[in-house]
Amino acid sequence: MKKIWTLMSVALIFCCASLVSVYAQNETEVKGMITGRTGDTVTVRTSDGNQVIILTDATKVQSPKGLGLRKKQMSWAQLIPGLKIKVKATQGVDGKLEAKTITFGQDDLQTANMIQAGLVPTQQNVEANRENIAENKQNISANRESISVNQANIAANKAQIAENDAEVSRRFSDLADYDVKHETTVYFASGKSTIAKKDQDELSKLATGAAQFSGYIIEVKGFADSTGNAAANQTLSKDRAYAVVNYLMQQCNVAPRRIVSPGAMGISNPVSSNETSQGRAENRRVEVKVMVNKGITTAAN
Repeated sequence: MKKIWTLMSVALIFCCASLVSVYAQNETEVKGMITGRTGDTVTVRTSDGNQVIILTDATKVQSPKGLGLRKKQMSWAQLIPGLKIKVKATQGVDGKLEAKTITFGQDDLQTANMIQAGLVPTQQNVEANRENIAENKQNISANRESISVNQANIAANKAQIAENDAEVSRRFSDLADYDVKHETTVYFASGKSTIAKKDQDELSKLATGAAQFSGYIIEVKGFADSTGNAAANQTLSKDRAYAVVNYLMQQCNVAPRRIVSPGAMGISNPVSSNETSQGRAENRRVEVKVMVNKGITTAAN
């Protein structure tokens, strides 16, 4: 009897090992950069070409924590074009790759967010430095030191612009265009990130309308006026963006995978002058857009 139990145990261990081996063989690792995103898929550019990965509600999005042994769960919204990722995926019943985990580093996320925000702030700094140099030339003897500093800043900014231009070209050369199907703007009181009732109603309408489009995504970008310091405005624009994201997910039942890039834009790209109270009120905003990849739109037509 003991011998029989021993044989059964060995057989069971062998079966389990075989199952683990088969499962490991079916698991695929994909490394590359996101070049396209819909609510249900991400397109990843790898060294072997583009790979479409299916997103499911079970997909985990994470980033290394500390020494990298532990993982911090991240928002689906941070899966933005330009982000370098590592995907562990398995083949679904239809043969397509389904993501189990998507992992990315914080440095790669920061780079992708900077590119998403665009080069406008850097370009504005260059123009400002050029104007300063022009003024300083009128009184070279008194402002020689300032001119030297500004020239150094211009050189640094030019180098940064060249580097960013190359990075933008490299990361977005294959990036698909999107059709904006619906958009709304949410406005906020000074220093606040609370969504007013009328804006809640508009967000609910937007979410309802978005559901009619296949593969839609919702882009969210938060902004602040120029009141206060830059760091506080950056944080405030982020809080406003996430307030909208949370409302869409919690109150409008929008799946997390449908929301991308809750951008914290700070005081960049003002729509009105910050010199007036009305202008500042218009700049305290979150822009929300329902977008569909043009490839999907064309296929549907």
